[in-house]
Amino acid sequence: MQLMPIGFAQADVFATTLLAQMSKPVQIAIFVGTLVVIFVMMIIGFFLLSMLRWWIQSVFTGAGVSLGDLVGMYFRKVKASVIVPSKIMAVQAGLDDPEITTKSLEAHYMAGGNVPLVIRSLIAANKAKTIQLSFREASAIDLAGRNVLEAVQTSVYPRVIDCPARGSAKKSLDAVAQDGIQLKVRARVTVRSNLQQLIGGAKEETIIARVGEGIVSAIGSEKHTSVLENPDVISKTVLARRLDSQTAFEIVSIDIADIDVGDNIGARLEADQAEADTRVARARAEGRRAMAVAQEQENIAGIEEMRAKLVEAEADVPKAMADSFRAGKLAILDYYKLRNVQADTDMRKSISTAGEKRTSQPGS
Repeated sequence: MQLMPIGFAQADVFATTLLAQMSKPVQIAIFVGTLVVIFVMMIIGFFLLSMLRWWIQSVFTGAGVSLGDLVGMYFRKVKASVIVPSKIMAVQAGLDDPEITTKSLEAHYMAGGNVPLVIRSLIAANKAKTIQLSFREASAIDLAGRNVLEAVQTSVYPRVIDCPARGSAKKSLDAVAQDGIQLKVRARVTVRSNLQQLIGGAKEETIIARVGEGIVSAIGSEKHTSVLENPDVISKTVLARRLDSQTAFEIVSIDIADIDVGDNIGARLEADQAEADTRVARARAEGRRAMAVAQEQENIAGIEEMRAKLVEAEADVPKAMADSFRAGKLAILDYYKLRNVQADTDMRKSISTAGEKRTSQPGS
């Protein structure tokens, strides 16, 4: 078939004739392709409309977020509903930090940070006019897991921490004065955030522990009457130690809320020491008594041993006398004289023993 030039009036007739000459499968393919193109165009249209809304807001607020940035956010899976309002807040609040760019906000979002919280903290710091906080520092604090907005608010409006902390098992700090009197103290510590040391700085628990330690040490160096008369001595002593070093807070003041007099710990300790000394002395005396008893038993054993030797020696006397009789060295008369001497000796011994018994009886 030869195609020839035709006019615009004959275009419809030509198209109808051409479609009629086409086969049915070709017509179906063209119809399906047309539907696919229409569907793709609708998706692109909805996508552009959603991006167009954020782009229009950016243009009218001067946020500087281009349409290309919005398309890039979509493919990088960054929520434009987070980045664009945050950038608008920063621009409308007059933040002049050059690091607050669309790329930096996207990078902080993809790192897992809370972009709106960081921007609100920067706005609060800027309005306070006494806090120097950059976007880099705020994002670093946020990525470190700290609530940067709460830190800025605490820096502007100091917070009061109870010492001991509320909810703890102990209701007061128990300290012993120089004269041994126990004092029960409750203190209140006013702190504000130190943004330069917020990353890596110790938390409130460290402040409470250090202040408690300082109060106990300060009371221990004074008499309880002096502490009761001038409680501010404790505050001045504790503040002079710079307990807020290497912490995320700066101590503004330490106020003694309440002081109660407890037990006389010194007297109790002295009584316990005296009791302990008494027990030690008793133990030592018991040891000496046991040693004396043991020594007495040893002496008795020695006496019995000597008596046994004496009996053994006396048993040899008859043998010696028998040998003397056989050898003719001892006569019968000599033997009787020896027996008379022994009898006289036994009689004298019995008389002396009876006299000692009579004198030892009461009333004699």
